[in-house]
Amino acid sequence: MTQQDWGAVKEDIRSAVGASNYKNWIEPLVLSSLSEGVAHINVPNAFMGDYVGKTFGDQIIYHLNRKGAGVQRLAFAVAEHAAPGPGPGGAATQPANAALTPGAKGEARPDQRFTFDTFVVGKPNELAHAAAKRVAEGSPVTFNPLFLYGGVGLGKTHLMHATAHELSVRQPDLNVLYISADQFIYRFISALRDRKMMDFKQMFRSVDVLMVDDIQFLAGKESTQEEFFHTFNALVDQNKQLIISADRAPGELKDVSERIRSRLQCGLVVDLHPTDYELRLGILHAKQEMYRSIYPGVEVATGVLEFLAHRISSNVRILEGALTRLFAFASLVGREVTMELAQDCLSDILRASDRKVTIEEIQRKVSEHYAIRLSDMLGPRRPRNLARPRQIAMWLCKNMTSRSLPEIGRKFGKRDHTTIMHGIRKIEELRQTDSQIADDLEMLQRALQE
Repeated sequence: MTQQDWGAVKEDIRSAVGASNYKNWIEPLVLSSLSEGVAHINVPNAFMGDYVGKTFGDQIIYHLNRKGAGVQRLAFAVAEHAAPGPGPGGAATQPANAALTPGAKGEARPDQRFTFDTFVVGKPNELAHAAAKRVAEGSPVTFNPLFLYGGVGLGKTHLMHATAHELSVRQPDLNVLYISADQFIYRFISALRDRKMMDFKQMFRSVDVLMVDDIQFLAGKESTQEEFFHTFNALVDQNKQLIISADRAPGELKDVSERIRSRLQCGLVVDLHPTDYELRLGILHAKQEMYRSIYPGVEVATGVLEFLAHRISSNVRILEGALTRLFAFASLVGREVTMELAQDCLSDILRASDRKVTIEEIQRKVSEHYAIRLSDMLGPRRPRNLARPRQIAMWLCKNMTSRSLPEIGRKFGKRDHTTIMHGIRKIEELRQTDSQIADDLEMLQRALQE
């Protein structure tokens, strides 16, 4: 078949599929050869070949055979020097701009500071570390995606960078892409604006490992979620690995479509728990060893690291920043890092890091103490063995948090604020007459303040 004949076939297809589909999907196709019932067609990229084959394959075979080609199936190949095809909307695409270019293999560009060697492992994060390590080793895994969730500064981003770094060392040819949810949104919007959706799809669906950080920022962005959903499915169908992180569990992601949440839960979901004292102290010791080479003249007095590990418990980034500040200050003034210097230099951090108890934490602690289920405490049932712990939790919420009575009521199964007032008043009365209640309250307060 001559190229003239192929041009006539394409014109016939134009009549069948419409001008817009023709411009986007059919016009870039180049017939390279016919052999043994197979039509070999060159395409600008693999995604286009896959899409055209699924969507317009039957039409192309039909019109080829009308010209006597005797075609049974199509074979698409990416031409080595093929010009990029037109993107949606009919505008001819030039090479993708920087916002869409995946770059070289292993574009993740992992932060060299964030490796498995610098990650301090403790009980709160050992499962997440083991799972990330398994993916980084490049061996087949039984879970896809790997979903990491936890609060700020618990090591999610560190583990993702460490995985990307390890993969780039072990398998340099692997195409690894690390991206934040914000960057994914930006690139999607840029692709829509510049009519380069094909470049966008090709970029994200041709990677070997895709890492998306802080997926919760996709909330409320329906079009972006739709594209992420299809990208997710395409990669899973190709047995490509996904690693996703968020600040909460998949089922708790608000304003994220149900089908995305369900797919995020189909792999391994790992919770990075808040750091305990031992883990925080281990992190400080590791940082101290690193700073010894940067500030060789700075000495740290006994007990300072233990003090910091105890007082700064909410965020590892703040903890590390506090130690950095101490070393820098001590180096500038030529003093030893003593307890007094630490308290003076870090007064703002220490004030901000004072323990803040949450309603959820109180409910969990009271449930554990009285050996009842959390769902029973929040539910409508009112037997004495549930009502009394519920009232104790209400009293603790009123005295240990700054929340209003209506807010507390909403956290206790959407109860009215008058119910909360009654519960608080009842415990206040019993506290004066029942020594067991008084002892329980004191013990629970102490446990919550630790």
